Amino acid sequence: MKISTEATSGCDQQRRSFLKLSGLLGLGVATGAALLPTERAEAMLFGKSDYKVSRTKLVMGSFLAITAVHSSRDQSEQAVGLAFDEVDRLCRLLSRHNSDTPVAQLNSTGSLKGAPLEVLEVVARSLAYNRETGGAFDITVKPILDLYKSRFENGKTPTEAEIAALLPRVGTEHIRFSGGDISFDRAGMGITLDGIAPGYIVDRASEIMSRHGVVNHLINCSGDIRASGVAAKGKPWTVAIQDPAKHQDYPQVVSLGTGAISTSGNYELYYDQEKLYYHIVNGRTGHSPSFATSVTVTAPSVMAADALATSLCVLSPAQGLALIDRQADCSAYIIGRDGANHRSSRWNTTT
Repeated sequence: MKISTEATSGCDQQRRSFLKLSGLLGLGVATGAALLPTERAEAMLFGKSDYKVSRTKLVMGSFLAITAVHSSRDQSEQAVGLAFDEVDRLCRLLSRHNSDTPVAQLNSTGSLKGAPLEVLEVVARSLAYNRETGGAFDITVKPILDLYKSRFENGKTPTEAEIAALLPRVGTEHIRFSGGDISFDRAGMGITLDGIAPGYIVDRASEIMSRHGVVNHLINCSGDIRASGVAAKGKPWTVAIQDPAKHQDYPQVVSLGTGAISTSGNYELYYDQEKLYYHIVNGRTGHSPSFATSVTVTAPSVMAADALATSLCVLSPAQGLALIDRQADCSAYIIGRDGANHRSSRWNTTT
């Protein structure tokens, strides 16, 4: 999902699949969600008692896959269905791309009266991450992303003057909360929750799965991944980090118990062939950062992993690793633009 950024990629404009995972298509390392139909479901019996039930669905421009391992096929399918119902409900609240969502209303009018609790929660958490990251995580960069999109759609590159003219509209200090209302104090502002809402949605879907008795599951929202329990035959869930250079190598393979992992980078969604302009923007400069091609973060929640991975793309590797080392139960693996690998002090391929 990564609620669609609408940037272009070389082969498939509808997905951001930074991580390859095992469990979606079988017991080995899966091939991701590329070129799947808009929805697919399957159920397979492993051993004498466990079913692996999986369902993949195109949700707002990206693929979301849920895999469950349980002794009851019916119970698994019911839990998966209820989890997708929750995903659909939250997408109707948090997307900026559908004109009838609360977030779209806020962006079009500059104010949102009686905001849904989920919107208040995600925006409030976004502002907390903005403070925690020293401004690296910034949901107010939507005007810059809109400029990128409009210019490159017309075969042009944004000028420095155009970018500079929009910077006064960027900054979380211009977001106002009043009771249950949200508003902007400058005209032309807008927010994008693309760097945090997918993680929030995956966390909520995982809660639904566990609440309905299906503890062993994995949810992959185009690179924002929540693992719980164990995979088929009691094995750990396995996530392989994709090589940004597409050499079919996996720089790291991570075995997950219960936890979350997210990867961000410039190699799947970008506006220009040089990948100087892509879906992550430094709110201070109005430019996409140039430090890393891929950042992977493990964290207790997908929302945290999602927001921190986005933030580390904006920061230098040294700054990013220092930030991660200050976070409880988090780790990071960074592939720099120069190809160098950087690991935080707690990075471990078994989590």
